[in-house]
Amino acid sequence: MEKFVEQLKNLTTRIDSLKDSITTEEATKTAIVMPFFQILGYDIFNPLEFSPEFTADVGIKKGEKVDYAILNDGAPVILIECKSIAEKLTKHDSQLFRYFGTTSAKFGILTNGIEYKFFTDLEEPNKMDTTPFFTFNILELRDIHIQEIAKFRKETFDLENISSTASDLKYLNALKSYLSIQFETPDEEFVKFLVQQIYDGLKTKNALEKFTPIITKGLKQIVTEKVNDKLNAALKSTGDSKVSVTLPDPNNEEEPKVEAVKDDGIVTTPEELETYSIVKVILKDTISPERIFYRDNRSYFNVIIDNSIRKWIIRVFFEKNRNFIVLNDALTDKERSVIEFVQPIDLLNHCEQIINTVQDYVEVGS
Repeated sequence: MEKFVEQLKNLTTRIDSLKDSITTEEATKTAIVMPFFQILGYDIFNPLEFSPEFTADVGIKKGEKVDYAILNDGAPVILIECKSIAEKLTKHDSQLFRYFGTTSAKFGILTNGIEYKFFTDLEEPNKMDTTPFFTFNILELRDIHIQEIAKFRKETFDLENISSTASDLKYLNALKSYLSIQFETPDEEFVKFLVQQIYDGLKTKNALEKFTPIITKGLKQIVTEKVNDKLNAALKSTGDSKVSVTLPDPNNEEEPKVEAVKDDGIVTTPEELETYSIVKVILKDTISPERIFYRDNRSYFNVIIDNSIRKWIIRVFFEKNRNFIVLNDALTDKERSVIEFVQPIDLLNHCEQIINTVQDYVEVGS
């Protein structure tokens, strides 16, 4: 799994550097799509496993072809329709829809090399749903995306398992998408529903307009307060009880100014403390938070185990033009993993690597 994650992230970096020079559908297939399925473990040069221009007859139209089909014992399991990297995918869904209904395939994937949409037949057997159950942008991968992508690796592919979880995934993603929109710009129906819970007066148009900014502000404050609670709870271990981290209020332009100054003159910045808090949150289910400490120095900020500098797991660097962490996952500096980030919260996209770094300490209490 670790090798797969590394290969996937390397491909992401490669795509980011190539995307502006790719202009055609064929170039998209060759430079982006085929390498993606190769990482999933498929032999892209074996037409008995990864068949290009697979024939999918549609009604009276014979010889209709889908770009690729992944085969199992000669039967298609996954159909893949590719478009140019420059094209949007929305207007092409119906084409894959036609192909899906004429084969035994259980999954359809529509992609332009950057965005991937995964379809199945949750609503009606053997008829592809009009909305995907899983969508991701390969340039914006999160750990949850990688976990779902990994289910489609050749070595672990389990049709029944994916099918059984596809429904939950589809509606969970739909809910998250809906709530994300409402948290930013709540629509009238959403506002009306919430107003009914808190206001006994008439729900007139003027009343709804009055409550809309209040609801928007309240939703953002709830998220900020929840994150602050989790970060500060993670900090409450030996040596940390007097330290508090507060994220900026999204409704307040004035940012809090907090610094922890050590007796030796080393200044521990809010960004370093935030990084420490987020690492503790990431590791909360892996190792006891009471075993995680920090040690600052003039060159970098350390996150350590058992308050021992010999057990450092992460070194954090905030430089003028670059922020990054170094993981203690190898014997030499040259071999150790380096993860760049813009804000400390970006480290939530690298949970697996950070968790793997502390595995040697999980069963060791001292």
